[in-house]
Amino acid sequence: MTLSSGEVRAIIGPVDEVLLADILATGASANELAEAWAWVNAEEALADEGRPLPTGRIARLVDLLDPGQENEL
Repeated sequence: MTLSSGEVRAIIGPVDEVLLADILATGASANELAEAWAWVNAEEALADEGRPLPTGRIARLVDLLDPGQENEL
């Protein structure tokens, strides 16, 4: 199921309208956004756990949430 604007705000907090529209346009689920948000906020910890790097919609969300992180993953 795709996200609503309320779900986006519940997961990542306050968000500007442009980013909100970009996130909604991905067609991602709440679980995918939550996973992307976790990567943005704890990349090293998740990598240290041996989790595979994000791909697909999750990777796109990571790029949207933290554009400077693109080359780090």
